[in-house]
Amino acid sequence: MKRRVAITGLGVVSPVGNSVPVAWENMTAGRGGISRLTSFDSDEFTSRIAGQVKDFAPEKFIDRKTLRHTDMFVQYAWVSAEEAFADAGLEKEKVPSERFAVIIGSGIGGITTLEAQHKVLLKRGPRRVSPFFVPMMISDMASGQLSIVFGAKGPNFCTVSACASGAHAVGEGYRLIAENRSDIVMAGGSESPLTELALSGFCSMNALSTRNDDPEHASRPFDKERDGFIMSEGAGTLILEEWERARRRGAEIYAELVGYGSTADAYHVTAPSPTGEGAGRAMELALEDAQLAVEAVDYLNAHGTSTPLNDKGETAAIRRVFGAAADRLPVSSTKSMTGHLLGAAGAIEMIVCALTIKHGVIAPTINYEVPDPECDLDYVPNQARVKQVRVALSNSLGFGGHNVSLVVKASA
Repeated sequence: MKRRVAITGLGVVSPVGNSVPVAWENMTAGRGGISRLTSFDSDEFTSRIAGQVKDFAPEKFIDRKTLRHTDMFVQYAWVSAEEAFADAGLEKEKVPSERFAVIIGSGIGGITTLEAQHKVLLKRGPRRVSPFFVPMMISDMASGQLSIVFGAKGPNFCTVSACASGAHAVGEGYRLIAENRSDIVMAGGSESPLTELALSGFCSMNALSTRNDDPEHASRPFDKERDGFIMSEGAGTLILEEWERARRRGAEIYAELVGYGSTADAYHVTAPSPTGEGAGRAMELALEDAQLAVEAVDYLNAHGTSTPLNDKGETAAIRRVFGAAADRLPVSSTKSMTGHLLGAAGAIEMIVCALTIKHGVIAPTINYEVPDPECDLDYVPNQARVKQVRVALSNSLGFGGHNVSLVVKASA
């Protein structure tokens, strides 16, 4: 029999707050975190806005020497993991280390270090490249570092599936526990992509919003005047735990993770399938895994990037799966406030779903002003909605045609 999986701890570093309480308060209040990019001179870029982490202070958990040799995406993961571990009420010396796994996804990994060390190579030569370059840059280092910090000796790896990376990490963590391969999994995603090279690449693709004079209203998923996504940074971490173990130790359970579906579009390297077939199958597989009908879903957290193709295709996928039930289903995109955290997005949005179930409040899609006839669902526009949510579904879609859906339900 499949073992039950509880969500017992949450941690966040994001443009809307560096802790779960602050981020949740801002999201339910409809306060966004998009602003003019300040980490480097972006005047020559077509997009000059981003979702930046503010007032980040990792020194509480990471000593100065280690900070110098740790890429920012690892630092974000580390701080969010510390919050999640403490939130779960776990103690390192009491966790069964060989049954404790860590899976942290990242779409780009240590691109900040990669870009900085490439400049060193060009200006000063190969002998001046840091000996820490490779371990700082490789995408698995967030999961590797956290396994060392928390003494986790179970499965340890990184999921790399573009913007579905964090959701894949949570899904694979769920699978480890359900199949009795681990008892506790630290799962999530982390990203620090705000570099000149990364921004140049996304700008060249015409993927980003160019609403530079109005950053607060630039991320507008499902709105007819959407013009691209907002690149953001941060991390989200969840503690997943075998249900009976969590109950025995008296842990607070936010929600139960009950379904995981993963598919590929097999269509295009960046564009989603316009019919929503692949995303639709991911939702169907997740609901089948959860043994739930579409009518049971009370809320859907959409991938909702604010790009013309994604929002239209995801709407088609939701209608494909939910049929007539889609008309009464609240669907919101919290990327309207956080921007798009790439490989970390799915983890943070899974946290949003867990909090939605706990608090009975649906965070809105802000900046929704002009309805699009091709995006015709209930997007919870501009204001949070009080609603009892017993079952929530979250979608994450990534370049390469990766699709992940996760289903959580109220603990009982």
